[in-house]
Parts: sequence; C-alpha cells; structure tokens
Amino acid sequence: MAISQEEKEFAAHVVDLSQTIGPVYSKRMFGGFGIFLEGLMFGLIADNVYYIKVDDETRHEFEELGLQPFTYDKSGKKMHLGYLQAPEEAMENIEVMSAWANKGFGAALRAAARKKPKKKK
Repeated sequence: MAISQEEKEFAAHVVDLSQTIGPVYSKRMFGGFGIFLEGLMFGLIADNVYYIKVDDETRHEFEELGLQPFTYDKSGKKMHLGYLQAPEEAMENIEVMSAWANKGFGAALRAAARKKPKKKK
C-alpha cells in the first residue's frame, strides 16, 4: 500500500514536534509509520492519526481526555495494541507534544524493562 505525500508530511510533522525529547525518527510499517527514540517504538501513525504508547501508569491520563485507542481487525476481532490517540493540542504545540511524547517513551521504556533477556545458548 502506497504512502501518500500527505501521510509522509504528517509523519515528518510528528517527528519535528517530538525532537525536544531526543532524536526521534519514523519508520514505515503496517501501511503507516512507527515513531521511535533510542530504538524503542513509542508512537504510531495510522490513517493520519498519531497514537502514543500507554501502559497502566499513563492510560488513565489519555482516557480522561476521551482519547481513542488504536484498533485493527484481525479475523473479525478488534485488536488493541496499547496505543491511544494523541491529544489534538499536542499536534499544534511543541511543549505539549514534548510532555505527551515523554509519556509514550516512558511506557516504551517500562515495557522493554519488563521483557526478559534472551538466554544465551
């Protein structure tokens, strides 16, 4: 599936707004983009909507604002990946984006810390 120029520009906008937390970059994936910092995916863009990674520590902050989860259909079932929509204000204000991107990166760091290291053979 081809990515439109509008989608590329939207991803670049999200990356630009997120640079205050570090060298954020995007990668094309799943017909959209993953948003990364230090090799950890903390955001995703699908259909020109930016979603930020959440966990038990941050989910309530997103839900209190009525932000919608990223979902997709798999064999007729709605699947959730633990990403909720970024607040509209974050898309227009670098300081606001910085705070929300940090929440997403924090959730990604906590998720990575919970993964057990692979055993060496």
